[in-house]
Amino acid sequence: MNLFPFRRRKARRQPERRVASGPAGSRCYAIGDVHGCIDQLADLLGQIGTDHLKRGSDAKAYVVLLGDLIDRGPDSRGVVELLRNQPLAGLQFVFLAGNHEEFLLRILDGESWLLPNWLQYGGLACAHSYGVDVAAMLDSTDDEAMTAMLRGHIPDEHVSFLRGFGDGFRFGDYLFVHAGIRPGVPIDEQAVDDLRWIREDFLDFEEDHGVVVVHGHTICDEPDEQFNRIGIDTGAYRTGRLTAIGIEGEERWFLSAHRGEAERSFRWGEWRQRR
Repeated sequence: MNLFPFRRRKARRQPERRVASGPAGSRCYAIGDVHGCIDQLADLLGQIGTDHLKRGSDAKAYVVLLGDLIDRGPDSRGVVELLRNQPLAGLQFVFLAGNHEEFLLRILDGESWLLPNWLQYGGLACAHSYGVDVAAMLDSTDDEAMTAMLRGHIPDEHVSFLRGFGDGFRFGDYLFVHAGIRPGVPIDEQAVDDLRWIREDFLDFEEDHGVVVVHGHTICDEPDEQFNRIGIDTGAYRTGRLTAIGIEGEERWFLSAHRGEAERSFRWGEWRQRR
C-alpha cells in the first residue's frame, strides 16, 4: 500500500463559484508538511515575518502548521523545539496533527507493534534526530523494548507539545486540515481518521465543500489550487521545497523555501534580531 504517493497537479474545469475570503482584519499563513526540514522551515518563517511586516502588522495574524512536522527529514527534534517556542512574536501559531504525529503518539502510548511500520515510513530519521541508537532499533525484534528506548530519548515537553495539536482551523471561508475532509459529511461531523489520512475520495471530489479546504499530506510538484481545495505539500524532504500560503480578505499568495537557497531571503535569525 502506497501511503505517501506523489500526485501531479491536474488541470480541471473550474466551476463558477463565489470568491473565498478570510475574516475582516485578519491574515493567515499556512505551512505544508515540514517533515524535519528545519532549514527550509527557518527560511520560510523568516519570509513570513518579512511578508507580515510589509503588509502591515496591525492585522490579527495566524500561522497554521498543517501537520507532519516530524519524520523523513533530517531534524524532527529541531523542528519541534523551534516551533514549540512560538518563533514569531505577534503571530498566533496553530498546530494541526498529521498522520505522522498520530503514528508516533500511538507508539509512545503502547501500540509498539506499529514501530516497524513507523520506522519504514520516516520514523527512523525522527528517532535518529533524538539520539536513539537506530542500528539497535533495526536489529532488534523486541518492539516493546525499542519503544521504551524511544520514550527515553524524546523529552516530555516535546510529547506534550505534539499531544496539544488540533485537527482543524476555520478561517472565514477556508478550512485548514492535514489531509482533507470526507465529501458530503458536515464539517463538525468529520472523523479524525479522515482529517489525518484521507486521500483519493477527497482529492478527486470536484463539487463544493461549502469551504475551501487548505491541506497537506499529498505531495504535488507545485501548489495544487482547485476551486474547492488547495494542496500545499510540495514534498520538502524529497524535493527540498517547503511551501506556505498567505490569505487576507479575498487575496491569497504563496511563499516557498528551497534547500540550498538559504541566503536569498530574510532569515529567521534576522527576524529575531529585528522583532
